[in-house]
Parts: sequence; structure tokens; C-alpha cells
Amino acid sequence: MTSSATGWPDSPLDAVDTAFAHLTCDPDPLFLDLDSLVGQLGDDTGLPRGVIALPALRQWLLEHPRAYTVRDVVWRELILRARLDGPAWVIAAVALAMPALRRYAGRLHTGWAGDAHDLDAEILTGFLTALRDRVDLARPAPYAALCMAAWRAGHELRQRAGAEAVPVGDLEHVTGPRTPKRPYGHPDLLVRRAVELGIVDECDEQPYIDLRLGRRAIEPIAARLGVEVDTLRRRVERIDVRIAEALAAGFLTEVLSSRVQEDLAAAAERRQHIRAARGAGPRPAAARVTLAAA
Repeated sequence: MTSSATGWPDSPLDAVDTAFAHLTCDPDPLFLDLDSLVGQLGDDTGLPRGVIALPALRQWLLEHPRAYTVRDVVWRELILRARLDGPAWVIAAVALAMPALRRYAGRLHTGWAGDAHDLDAEILTGFLTALRDRVDLARPAPYAALCMAAWRAGHELRQRAGAEAVPVGDLEHVTGPRTPKRPYGHPDLLVRRAVELGIVDECDEQPYIDLRLGRRAIEPIAARLGVEVDTLRRRVERIDVRIAEALAAGFLTEVLSSRVQEDLAAAAERRQHIRAARGAGPRPAAARVTLAAA
């Protein structure tokens, strides 16, 4: 392990290990209370109950590679904490995946002519991006998805480093269309027009853009809005349908008659009444999203 002038490791992966060691030592080590996961784990998993130190949890998972149910439950909790409970849990999640990340780094370093730390940083970036936003906790094998994102990021860096650019000699003689067909421009402009027409409620505009266009994780957004994850997920799926129907009908790309605009406004008003009746508006204080809601 090499260190910079500040004494901090030069390798991004070594730096995570150093930070993790500080987070898991006395007097206030980071830990996971497995009793809170009993309902999802069952009684015959072999995983110790109660409070467990994170290094011990990592070792248990390494020693039980076929404990798929336990791994899924534990990693859903780790991802959720990393998204909602601060940077300490981000470091913890990366550290628990470190054996896999180092294995990928070792394989990808073979034949790599660049700086090994650059490749390590790309692997780490791929993992963190998936941890923060990309992995859907409603799907199985979240840990596998994180690891695949890390591997893909490192592999793509190798591909980019080895690829040659193909220059275009004369743009004036490039064949093919230059002006895209409507709808063109940024997709968020179409969402804005959908809001103006009442197809999307104004309060749903930014959450929808964050989730569908920004591909952000749903849990922090639901927590910020004070709604359950499943509630927000269903709301966004309904918006998907309305936008698809509006695009098919030309509502987002053509001039609309006053009659169509009135119909869309009436539909928006009905949605607002239904939402108010269900009490699905934002709550005064956003409670922590639970795994059951994810």
C-alpha cells in the first residue's frame, strides 16, 4: 500500500479500506442489527442474530457464498442505508464488496498500460453510481447488480483506452438526415409540455424527471416527498402510460384544439381530487423509508 504526502493511501480501494477501519473501530464502531431483518431472513439461515460488526458480517458472507437469500436481504439494507443514512454507510457498502472489487481490479489490470489507480477509481465509480441510483431494490440480486456495474465501468475504461477515433473527413458530404424529426430536443422539455397540458401534475414533474430521465434511486426521492416507495412507483408508472398515450395522439408535438386542452385540464382536476381523497399528498415530515415499502 502506497501513501500520499498526507498519509492517505494513493489507491482508491486502499483508501476505502482505511476509512472502513476507522468506522468499525472503538469507541463507536458501525454495526448492523440483524434482529431488524428477522422477518425477511427466517430462522434457519445460520446468520448470527443481534448486533454484528460489519467486518464479521463481510466474513460470514464470504464463507457462505450460496446464502443467496441472506445476501439479498443484507444488501438491500446496506443499499438503503447508503442512500438515506449518510456517507458512513456508503463506505461500509463499498468495503463489504471489497473482495469482489479487488478481484475485478486484479483481472482488469492484466495487460493494462495505464495507471492502475485510474482503473481502480473507475471500478469504484461504477460501483458508487449503481449504489446511489442505478440498482432497483425491487429486483432480485442487488449485490450482483452492483458488482456488474463495477466490472462494466472498469472494462469500458479499458475499451476506451484501446479504441481509435474514426475521423469524419468532410461534414458537408456526410450522408443521412441532419435535422431530427419531432419530437426532438431534450426529453425534459416534453415532460414540461406534458405538465403545461395537465398530463403530468406539476408536483410530479421533478420526481418524474429524476427517476425516468436522471435514473435516480427512488428511495431518497420518496423519503423527500414523504410518500411510500410503492406509492411513488405506481404514480410514476401511471405517468408513463399518460405520456405514451399523449405522444401517440400527438398531444406533445402538435397544436391542440381548445376542446382537447379542456379535456386534459378536466382529467388533471379529477386526478387532484382523487389524490386529495386518498390523502396521497406530501406529508409534513418524511419518515424513513422501510425495506417493506421498497
